[in-house]
Amino acid sequence: MCAQAISEENCPPAVIVPRSPWRVASVEALPDYRLNVRFLDGMEGTVDMSALVRSADAGVFAVLADPLRFAEVFVELGVVTWPGELDLAPDAMHAEICAHGEWRLS
Repeated sequence: MCAQAISEENCPPAVIVPRSPWRVASVEALPDYRLNVRFLDGMEGTVDMSALVRSADAGVFAVLADPLRFAEVFVELGVVTWPGELDLAPDAMHAEICAHGEWRLS
Protein backbone atom coordinates (compact mmCIF):
# COMPACT_ATOMS: atom_id res chain seq x y z
CA MET A 1 0.00 0.00 0.00
CA CYS A 2 1.17 3.48 -0.74
CA ALA A 3 -0.12 6.71 0.68
CA GLN A 4 1.25 10.04 -0.37
CA ALA A 5 0.11 13.48 0.63
CA ILE A 6 0.41 16.60 -1.46
CA SER A 7 2.92 18.95 0.02
CA GLU A 8 5.05 21.69 -1.29
CA GLU A 9 8.13 19.85 0.02
CA ASN A 10 7.40 17.01 -2.46
CA CYS A 11 7.40 19.31 -5.50
CA PRO A 12 10.16 21.11 -7.34
CA PRO A 13 10.00 24.92 -6.89
CA ALA A 14 8.65 25.48 -10.42
CA VAL A 15 5.64 23.21 -9.89
CA ILE A 16 2.35 24.83 -8.90
CA VAL A 17 0.52 22.67 -6.38
CA PRO A 18 -3.23 22.54 -7.19
CA ARG A 19 -5.45 23.63 -4.30
CA SER A 20 -8.96 22.86 -5.61
CA PRO A 21 -11.01 21.21 -2.85
CA TRP A 22 -11.70 18.18 -5.06
CA ARG A 23 -7.99 17.42 -5.45
CA VAL A 24 -6.87 14.24 -3.67
CA ALA A 25 -4.67 14.69 -0.60
CA SER A 26 -3.99 10.99 0.07
CA VAL A 27 -4.81 7.54 -1.24
CA GLU A 28 -4.49 4.07 0.22
CA ALA A 29 -4.96 0.78 -1.63
CA LEU A 30 -7.43 -1.52 0.13
CA PRO A 31 -8.24 -5.20 -0.49
CA ASP A 32 -10.49 -6.19 -3.40
CA TYR A 33 -9.40 -3.39 -5.75
CA ARG A 34 -10.69 -0.59 -3.58
CA LEU A 35 -9.11 2.72 -2.62
CA ASN A 36 -9.56 4.97 0.37
CA VAL A 37 -9.17 8.59 -0.72
CA ARG A 38 -9.08 11.85 1.23
CA PHE A 39 -9.55 15.17 -0.52
CA LEU A 40 -8.08 18.58 0.26
CA ASP A 41 -11.47 19.69 1.66
CA GLY A 42 -11.28 16.85 4.23
CA MET A 43 -13.93 14.65 2.62
CA GLU A 44 -13.01 10.97 2.59
CA GLY A 45 -14.49 7.95 0.85
CA THR A 46 -14.00 4.76 -1.10
CA VAL A 47 -13.39 4.07 -4.78
CA ASP A 48 -14.42 0.54 -5.79
CA MET A 49 -12.62 -0.52 -8.97
CA SER A 50 -13.27 -4.27 -8.61
CA ALA A 51 -15.86 -4.51 -11.41
CA LEU A 52 -13.78 -2.37 -13.76
CA VAL A 53 -10.44 -4.17 -13.44
CA ARG A 54 -12.12 -7.59 -13.82
CA SER A 55 -14.21 -6.49 -16.81
CA ALA A 56 -13.52 -7.50 -20.39
CA ASP A 57 -13.93 -3.77 -21.12
CA ALA A 58 -11.27 -2.65 -18.62
CA GLY A 59 -9.06 -1.27 -21.38
CA VAL A 60 -5.92 0.38 -20.00
CA PHE A 61 -7.08 -0.38 -16.45
CA ALA A 62 -6.79 -4.17 -17.07
CA VAL A 63 -3.18 -4.04 -15.84
CA LEU A 64 -4.52 -3.12 -12.39
CA ALA A 65 -6.04 -6.60 -12.03
CA ASP A 66 -2.60 -7.56 -10.72
CA PRO A 67 -2.91 -6.77 -6.98
CA LEU A 68 0.76 -5.76 -6.77
CA ARG A 69 0.31 -3.29 -9.61
CA PHE A 70 -2.92 -1.96 -8.07
CA ALA A 71 -1.06 -1.35 -4.78
CA GLU A 72 1.41 0.96 -6.58
CA VAL A 73 -1.20 3.76 -6.43
CA PHE A 74 0.00 7.24 -5.43
CA VAL A 75 -1.09 10.87 -5.56
CA GLU A 76 0.51 13.20 -8.09
CA LEU A 77 -0.58 16.83 -8.08
CA GLY A 78 -3.92 15.95 -6.53
CA VAL A 79 -4.73 13.04 -8.85
CA VAL A 80 -4.89 9.31 -8.04
CA THR A 81 -2.25 7.80 -10.30
CA TRP A 82 -0.44 4.56 -11.12
CA PRO A 83 2.83 4.05 -12.99
CA GLY A 84 2.27 4.04 -16.74
CA GLU A 85 0.26 7.27 -16.75
CA LEU A 86 -2.97 5.72 -15.48
CA ASP A 87 -5.13 8.06 -13.43
CA LEU A 88 -8.64 8.81 -12.24
CA ALA A 89 -10.50 12.11 -12.60
CA PRO A 90 -10.48 13.69 -9.13
CA ASP A 91 -13.46 15.98 -9.77
CA ALA A 92 -15.72 13.09 -10.83
CA MET A 93 -14.44 11.02 -7.89
CA HIS A 94 -15.19 13.85 -5.45
CA ALA A 95 -18.70 14.36 -6.82
CA GLU A 96 -19.63 10.66 -6.57
CA ILE A 97 -18.17 10.26 -3.09
CA CYS A 98 -19.94 13.43 -1.95
CA ALA A 99 -23.26 12.13 -3.29
CA HIS A 100 -22.97 8.43 -2.43
CA GLY A 101 -20.04 7.94 -0.04
CA GLU A 102 -18.22 5.88 -2.65
CA TRP A 103 -17.46 5.76 -6.37
CA ARG A 104 -18.03 2.43 -8.14
CA LEU A 105 -16.31 2.12 -11.48
CA SER A 106 -17.51 -0.50 -13.92
